[in-house]
Amino acid sequence: MPSHPYPFQGLTDAQVEQSRRENGTNALQDTSNSAWWEALKETVTEPMFILLVACTVIYFSLNELSEGFFMLGAILVVSAISFYQDSRSKKALEALKTYTQASTAVIRNNEVVELPSSEIVVGDVVVVSEGELIPADGTLLQIHDFSVNESILTGEAFAVHKELQNAENNQVFQGALVQSGQGVFETTAVGQHTRLGKIGTSLATIEAEKTPLQLQIDQFVKRMAAVGAVIFVLIWGINYVQSRDVLGSLLKGLTIAMSVLPEEIPVAFATFMALGAWRLMQQGIIVKQTQTVEALGSATVICTDKTGTITENKMALHRLYVNESEEALGENQWQNAPARRLIEVAMWASEPAPFDPMEKALHEAYRQSTEKDERSEFRLVHEYPLSGKPPMMTHVFENQSGKRIIACKGAPEALLRHSTLSDEEKEKVHRQVAAFAADGLRMLGVGVASFEGKTFPEKQQELAFEFLGLVGFYDPPKPNIAKVFKQFYDAGIQLKIITGDNSLTTEAIAKQAHFRSTTPPLTGEELLRLSPEDAEKKIAETTLFTRMFPEAKLKIINTLKAQQQVVGMTGDGVNDGPALKAAHIGIAMGKRGSEIAKQASSLILIDDDFGKMVDAVAAGRKIYNNLKKAIQYIISIHIPIILTVALPLVLGWVYPAIFTPVHVIFLELIMGPTCSIVYENEPLEKRSMHQPPRPMTTTFLNLRELSISIVQGLMITAGTLFIYQYSVRQGYSEDQTRTMVFATLVIANIFLTLANRSFFNSVIESFKYKNNLLLGVIGITIVLLAGLVYVPVLANFFKLTPLSLNQLGFVSLVGLVSVGWFEGFKWGKRKRFW
Repeated sequence: MPSHPYPFQGLTDAQVEQSRRENGTNALQDTSNSAWWEALKETVTEPMFILLVACTVIYFSLNELSEGFFMLGAILVVSAISFYQDSRSKKALEALKTYTQASTAVIRNNEVVELPSSEIVVGDVVVVSEGELIPADGTLLQIHDFSVNESILTGEAFAVHKELQNAENNQVFQGALVQSGQGVFETTAVGQHTRLGKIGTSLATIEAEKTPLQLQIDQFVKRMAAVGAVIFVLIWGINYVQSRDVLGSLLKGLTIAMSVLPEEIPVAFATFMALGAWRLMQQGIIVKQTQTVEALGSATVICTDKTGTITENKMALHRLYVNESEEALGENQWQNAPARRLIEVAMWASEPAPFDPMEKALHEAYRQSTEKDERSEFRLVHEYPLSGKPPMMTHVFENQSGKRIIACKGAPEALLRHSTLSDEEKEKVHRQVAAFAADGLRMLGVGVASFEGKTFPEKQQELAFEFLGLVGFYDPPKPNIAKVFKQFYDAGIQLKIITGDNSLTTEAIAKQAHFRSTTPPLTGEELLRLSPEDAEKKIAETTLFTRMFPEAKLKIINTLKAQQQVVGMTGDGVNDGPALKAAHIGIAMGKRGSEIAKQASSLILIDDDFGKMVDAVAAGRKIYNNLKKAIQYIISIHIPIILTVALPLVLGWVYPAIFTPVHVIFLELIMGPTCSIVYENEPLEKRSMHQPPRPMTTTFLNLRELSISIVQGLMITAGTLFIYQYSVRQGYSEDQTRTMVFATLVIANIFLTLANRSFFNSVIESFKYKNNLLLGVIGITIVLLAGLVYVPVLANFFKLTPLSLNQLGFVSLVGLVSVGWFEGFKWGKRKRFW
């Protein structure tokens, strides 16, 4: 006997192996080699790489071999860091691809098993249901109200109804989406041999638009590069006029160009976003596009469905209302004939092979309550799919003797509207609906009809239904949902429930979950009847939206976006697809979510835990805040490097070439790991989830934050130039002056790293934040500085001299003061806050 409801045995393990050898698998083609070459091309075309090569060529041309070989080593180190950062990002993204791979129901060895789509082979019998993506090409064997959207192949975005008897219309193709019903097909082509594979279409090749932050970063880097080019020409020209030395002047110009170029910023952005997405994946949150991480930190409204998100999605049959006896019956009172008939008709109105939780519950209730299981004796001869507002569906079954069952279920309002009940009887049912809803039950009306002819009416609403009663399912709120709601409210994020359920049930569940709502629910039909002005106002005010359908959901999302809200939307069904796609953050459920919902979404909760969205928002805020810290650090530390290199040259000071390319590249090698490793690992600051979301348009380039970074840079510059002039007045040599200035800049960099861990809390408070990499990077920086100053071979190469204890203490004090003032600024900021 088969252990599943389908009359197919599927392939055996041996047949699977044979098919795999003969026809290959459904896996995508490996492109790792091209990815490696792409990374190499990106590295060698980076501006910093080109500048390093130019400096190396000049050093060798000037016969300064040691500097030339050092620059060669710098090229290798910079390239290695670039490859490392790139590999970290790519590994994180590859891991995400593995997790987002779809699974498929396949019949093998006479059992239904869930397999990754890549493991399907030719000959496999595959089961696909409403909302799923067809994983391979095949020929249909069995269908129930089966239609697909083949727009990925044809460009026509409408449902195609399939027919078993029509050879031209019984084929399915990889990439199509199941619009309705359920189908079973035998696989005829996989992988590159499918129609989709042959035409080379791939969703992965579609490039996502850049986010506002990405655009701001690109513009900033381009402006800095332009400034660097102007300064490079200026310095080169001034030096050439003074010295008539083309190569020497060019070297000085390249030194300033290297100090201006903020190549760490785009690297930091890519690293933060990719690793942020990877860390979220470790928490059970799949981010399909890394730019979604940026939007998470800005979310102002999250629209959530009810079933399975707020509730546990258990969908256990809990209570019945039998219209014949006008009785409401609990779980232990279903043994009388009218109750059993109500359950039986509700089961016949469900799919023969159920995939919906409520239909599964009805099949199980029928199995437990019936005296004789007749499911194998009847076959489905006609069906009316779920339709109408509110919706209902009808199935027609017959057995061999010609006995016919016409069973219908759907929204109670829909069944009552098309039933034979009198107005008084309908009013009694409405009162019972209200009573069930007050207990938070989700209800379906159940009816049965008679029809003797062979040509069925075009619409199910044309049948006259005998109303049998109500079946009520209890789906309790999740135990943690009240806490989750509070965390969202504390973070300044609005919550709105958008559900297809009725208003009374939704209000009851919302109350049990401690959901904040001060306005009455708004239904989909009521929403679409409103004028545009009234709709905008209602959508802004209302928090409970009931009896929603796709057009109404989409209207809510688009209206909120037009009101400058950053919108997250949860969903799991086919009808949620348009709204999920339209939202800034489309959130699909990993377990119960349809493939259409997952395809349309930008984020997937693997275990359907809505509480993980709090973690996702916190991660989005942390990543944005840390990226901002890293970028502000980069701006602040670049300013003293630029001015310390440029001003002595432009002003004609006694030691004009205080820094050379070897000094600048050393500073660059310190800054890269600091911004991309230290700040990327910073934890979330305590107050971050008790502040309102930042506007989506706000970026690191707002005037206030940029001004702070510039002032920080100018203060450090003042410190280094003070040490420069102090050293000259003390009669120090060029090498000793260079050492004093260089040490001041490196030590100020260390203090800046610590100070910028928080732009609100003190350094002492920041030390309570766990970041194991911080002390490691600072320790390595100190060791390297000590090596350059006190190891003779390195000191001679860098043209540095050892510092006395007093000199070291003095430059450390100046480095501290040039950054330490910022602690006073933060203290004043905290005072204003308190």
